[in-house]
Amino acid sequence: MLRFEWDEVKNKYNRYKHGVWFEEAQSVFDDPLSRVFLDPEHSAEEDRFLILGMNSDSRLLVVVHCYRESDATIRIISARKATKKEVKFYEEGI
Repeated sequence: MLRFEWDEVKNKYNRYKHGVWFEEAQSVFDDPLSRVFLDPEHSAEEDRFLILGMNSDSRLLVVVHCYRESDATIRIISARKATKKEVKFYEEGI
């Protein structure tokens, strides 16, 4: 079972800014068609990743996250709805 963590203040701000709670973003990691990418532009201090996938409410989301190797936890940093370009990318399975 995957373990998640996040900053609760950031979670509330993310909901306000992007309309997505981190709780709902967790289910993206269960999508077998999801795609994970390294985010080198934002990985200066730690490796950050983007996952593009469908959540349990059938919303296509992009979730920025990092891995805490010490306890195998995924830390969610932000989550948002996918752009039209990202939707096309997901649908084409690229």
